[in-house]
Amino acid sequence: MSFLSKFQPLFIILSALTGIVIGKVIPVLERYAGNCIEIFLIAMLFFVFLNVELKNISKSFSDLRFSLSALTINFVITPLFAFALSKLFLAGQIDLQTGFIMLMVTPCTDWYLVFTGIANGNVPLGASILPLNLILQIILLPLYLLLFTGSEVSFALVTVVYSILFVLIIPLAAANGVQFAAKRINRQNNLAKLLKKSDDIQFLLLCLAIISMFASEGTLLLDNTLIFIKLLPPLLLFFSAIFCLSFLAGKMLKLHFSGIIPLIFTTSARNSPVSLAIAAITFPSRPLISLVLVMGPLIELPVLALNALILKRIESQRLRPGYRKNPRLS
Repeated sequence: MSFLSKFQPLFIILSALTGIVIGKVIPVLERYAGNCIEIFLIAMLFFVFLNVELKNISKSFSDLRFSLSALTINFVITPLFAFALSKLFLAGQIDLQTGFIMLMVTPCTDWYLVFTGIANGNVPLGASILPLNLILQIILLPLYLLLFTGSEVSFALVTVVYSILFVLIIPLAAANGVQFAAKRINRQNNLAKLLKKSDDIQFLLLCLAIISMFASEGTLLLDNTLIFIKLLPPLLLFFSAIFCLSFLAGKMLKLHFSGIIPLIFTTSARNSPVSLAIAAITFPSRPLISLVLVMGPLIELPVLALNALILKRIESQRLRPGYRKNPRLS
């Protein structure tokens, strides 16, 4: 895990503060910073998708117990649970509800594998579900927005589809084009070297997008600093419930313990960069939606790190001499 990965929440906070300072000290930049958000996010998503080979989507069904449980939790249980949490904790605050739902219905496509590795889980098994998670969230996000916020947030479905095509499909196609070209001209080694640095590049571009967003909307965001506190209860309840649900589902399905670990992380980690990219284009006049998607990782990443420690502790207890193993977790 790189230096940047270890301190992601800190760098996200510093990026937000840097953006606010830039917007205050150089007011003229406040008018132009908003135009940079999509540029940085699209560039970031290119590097995200560079790690995803869509031809491997068939591998998602290599372990049906794992895949079906992950897909059911991510695309059936989580959206319904997120909608209920938004109504319970964010009632009457439609922008916060929309941002919260967008965050919750998009499963992570990158750092969940990092935490799976930290917890000594089955990383290849976790990676097998990644292409399918990506495709399904692209397809289903407009439907979730229409179902859960369509009656209260005014937006055109065509705009959401355009946002997805512009922000996701273009970098996805470009990334797959680079993968194809690297193989055709025998440059896989160069691509592999780039992929080793891609996580840090992604995060740097995300930080630049956050700086741009806070520079363009710093005044409004400073007036809504309590949003972080409002998001704490529903997010903590979500992560706690999903951890327990995934753990129990893995036990019931008799997954190996190393397979339960990626199930927990693929259903817990969220894809805030993708959601942020779509929100920035779909809701340009509602920055509070984007603010929720920026603040989400500040809570999410420490929770994922704590989950990894808990799972490692469970594993170490299982490996102690004389420990009576549960056959379902052996």
